Amino acid sequence: MKRIKLSQSLLPGLKANIQFSFLILISILFSACAGQKAIPKNQIDSTLELASEQYKYMKDLLPDNMFPKTYYASDDRFETSGSGWWVSGFYPGTLLFLYEDLKDEDLKREAERLLKDLKKEQFNKSTHDLGFMMYCSFGNVNRLNPNVEDQEILMNSAKSLSTRFNEKVGAIRSWDSSDDSFLVIIDNMMNLELLFWASEHSGDNRYRDIAITHANTTMENHFRKDNSSYHVVNYNVNTGEVIGKRTAQGAADDSAWARGQAWGLYGYTVMYRETRDKKYLNQAVNIAEFMLNHPNMPKDKVPYWDFDADNIPNALRDSSAGAIMASALLELSKYVDKGKSKKYFKIAEVALSTLMSEEYLAKKGTNGGFILKHGVGHLPENSEVDVPLTYGDYYFIEALLRYKNM
Repeated sequence: MKRIKLSQSLLPGLKANIQFSFLILISILFSACAGQKAIPKNQIDSTLELASEQYKYMKDLLPDNMFPKTYYASDDRFETSGSGWWVSGFYPGTLLFLYEDLKDEDLKREAERLLKDLKKEQFNKSTHDLGFMMYCSFGNVNRLNPNVEDQEILMNSAKSLSTRFNEKVGAIRSWDSSDDSFLVIIDNMMNLELLFWASEHSGDNRYRDIAITHANTTMENHFRKDNSSYHVVNYNVNTGEVIGKRTAQGAADDSAWARGQAWGLYGYTVMYRETRDKKYLNQAVNIAEFMLNHPNMPKDKVPYWDFDADNIPNALRDSSAGAIMASALLELSKYVDKGKSKKYFKIAEVALSTLMSEEYLAKKGTNGGFILKHGVGHLPENSEVDVPLTYGDYYFIEALLRYKNM
């Protein structure tokens, strides 16, 4: 091969051009990375530190063997539950998230204190919420420090949850009924992750099959043409026939209750992660696009409690729906094409920035020790309205850690 000799007079200019092009490339790459992380790391870290201080403050307000639900500032009233209530796993789960990041042993010890009482729920067959209760708590314990005892607790929890599955309906029963009704709520999508773990851990695909069947039945019957979801679908337990659809915690049966949409978004993102079946990815994207393109989605990306509330823009926001949505979108952004990935990441970023603002983030020593303000539990029943919610805190901290680690 003939070697080409460059004139010595051309070399300095060529070197300069190469150096300039390299600097331009580095600048572009740096700008792209900087643009993706608009929330400063020190703001994330200071928020996690604040959350730690809040939960240490909350610890001293908790009666023995009671779990936090919410706090009413109007009459300085702290509301708790026993271990059998569906939110019991979120407080120890949040403590474990914070311990994971901050390595504060006080947080770990407080989580362990409550877990001693919570572990008896592994045998509770009267609730569909064992994923929330046991996987958000013991699941995080096992993730941080895998051990036989906690794995046995999780397996027993999955066994208990699977007893609520009905083959005729093809779903896990959510709420019990005295007649032939078989009630399934969209929230139940969040409990399937426990079943996937159980199959992977035990090698028994029965748990995985139950989760997939439930997700398929929900996908077929819960969603409207615009990809919004009903809250409750009622099946006939004997035939599996759909006999009614409603939205118990929303503004109306045909409305889009915001937290319900967020549960669906998160649940089908998990379904794709666990199965890699594209139909679940498409379902998650469809739900995301419904929420994010809705004309009533606020610019700051913290949803009104119901997308169809009759007093928008004066309707209450639901910080818990915003936190669940943000956490789900961060994971979903890893599975979609570049355009959607950038969109979902940015919207999660905006939502988290809003939740870290003074409007939503509690000051130290206030809010009963909870982190977020302005959650809406069950407005039609005037229950937990415009208050902090333990599950809002859990998914907020999960989202912050996901963002920080991305």
